[in-house]
Amino acid sequence: MNIEGKRRIWDDYQKEIPDNNYFYVRSCIRQNFFPASEHVFLQIVRDSLNLDFHETPQHTTCGGIAYHSDVIPQETVMTIVARQFALMTEAGYSNYAVSCITSFGLYTEILETWHHFPELKEKVCEALWKACRREFREPEYMAHASDIIFKLRHRIADRARYRLVNRHTGKPLRVVEHIGCHYSKMFPAKGVGGAEYPYVLTGIVEAFGGEVIDYPERRHCCGFGFRQYLVQANRGYSLANTHKKFESMAPYEPDMIITNCPGCPYFLDRWQYVIAATEGKTYGKNSCGIPVFTYEEVAGMVTGFDPWDLGLQMHQVAVEPLLDKIGIPYNPETKYRGIDNKDLQKPEMPEFIKCC
Repeated sequence: MNIEGKRRIWDDYQKEIPDNNYFYVRSCIRQNFFPASEHVFLQIVRDSLNLDFHETPQHTTCGGIAYHSDVIPQETVMTIVARQFALMTEAGYSNYAVSCITSFGLYTEILETWHHFPELKEKVCEALWKACRREFREPEYMAHASDIIFKLRHRIADRARYRLVNRHTGKPLRVVEHIGCHYSKMFPAKGVGGAEYPYVLTGIVEAFGGEVIDYPERRHCCGFGFRQYLVQANRGYSLANTHKKFESMAPYEPDMIITNCPGCPYFLDRWQYVIAATEGKTYGKNSCGIPVFTYEEVAGMVTGFDPWDLGLQMHQVAVEPLLDKIGIPYNPETKYRGIDNKDLQKPEMPEFIKCC
């Protein structure tokens, strides 16, 4: 075996990730699916670690879903993205932090396209100036937000109150990591570890005390796929993809799933309910399902955030069994209480999957 050759290949998939001074852009759909994740990210990097992460209310969607669904053309989405870069430039930042995997892939695609076709960039610059009198510089560095948590993982672990360890057995929790397709499959060199062996979530899990488990469909798509789900008639394809992943991971008995994409946790969480309702089959022990988390939620759990402040009551699959394994306290009486103690109303309990 040529170890040196393998090391050189691996070196191509490492990233020198700045840990400070970022212009941060949120995701349009994550705020609806998992509403506390981005807020928790900013609390960790700003309040806990005292780092400089700037955001602006003038930020908009990147247009990625419309672009990948063939609703808007490439030059239109490029102009939208150019405006985002202009906001970064005007704020005086050169590092760009992206919350959404689809946005991260789209920004990377656009920057690569401009590199090879500078005349297209000039056309977009002209369109941006005509539309809103703005100019921009390209980011000197662009990171996905999971890259940043990965870079800071040991600093976060040093402040952690809990670890991804079963307090009853003392053994590491068995964790499935799921990487969003647009993180590194499109441009492998842009993700930590490349497309086949991305390390960004594995590194986080290991730093927090958990054990990542391998299984045959580890790199299989979650099933979102834009045209699969956005077109109602195609949603069976989306469900079939997710079902295939769960059938593959089930024999390994994972305690939890961690993801770094807006759509992935949504589908891996919600489709478990659908599979239970349509097939009468559940995954995880005691018919409770396998809880699914964003990387920010996991960082928030280990650092002592209240589970309901993390928005974990919004998950379809119950999180309480995992919280009990780790030893994280929670108040069941306040699970469905919002800001100012507002009653969010308890949802109707599902018939086919337990809310343990």
